[in-house]
Amino acid sequence: MYILIGMRPNQSLSDLMQDIKGDSSKWINQKGFVRGKFSWQDGYGAFSYSKSHVDKVIDYIKNQETKHRKKSFLEEYREFLEKFEVTYEERYLFKEIQYDRER
Repeated sequence: MYILIGMRPNQSLSDLMQDIKGDSSKWINQKGFVRGKFSWQDGYGAFSYSKSHVDKVIDYIKNQETKHRKKSFLEEYREFLEKFEVTYEERYLFKEIQYDRER
């Protein structure tokens, strides 16, 4: 899932993500969109872009469904980590979601 947000330098990304994940989990569970109890995986990735690139980022997000027909989100995430020169260990990356195709 992608989210594009604008933040001030004094805002806490971790507090914002805690709110987003907590509130969206509660909403998903209240609406019964999944079997069992929904919860987000631990962690998140955040990448910054300049204001001049916002339109390109919006277009990228709008086309994510099409992109993920060719490449998984995890493959794309690894590419972002490499593009932004983020050192990571494979064991700490999230796990691919197993979808229930019958639902």
